[in-house]
Amino acid sequence: MSGSDFKPFISPHESPREFTFRAVAIGAILGIVFAASSVYLALKVGMTVSASIPIAVLSITLFRVLGRATILENNIVQTTGSAGESIAFGVATTMPVFLLLGLEMDLLPILMMALIGGILGVLMMIPLRQV
Repeated sequence: MSGSDFKPFISPHESPREFTFRAVAIGAILGIVFAASSVYLALKVGMTVSASIPIAVLSITLFRVLGRATILENNIVQTTGSAGESIAFGVATTMPVFLLLGLEMDLLPILMMALIGGILGVLMMIPLRQV
């Protein structure tokens, strides 16, 4: 397919809803639910599953109940929920390290480790996007 044959799904002349409050709120709620289940599964069994596809399916279902949404709103929900679930995996793999090092599993150190890991993950994307 040559460059002139490409037709984007959403035309550059359209501007459908994308970054809406309901998309971010639903994504955050689904992210919290799947993050909690992912942490439990990781600590109990030692593995997790990706929540990206279930969150996308639930997003479409919820938007059918709450009123139609654009494909971009569904994308925001899926991305937000998947990011929350991914951070939870980092926390779940960090918590046993605290025990192995003989540290207390207090909320503040675990929260700080999760925040530092999340910030480092975002910062490492900068040089990777330059390639």
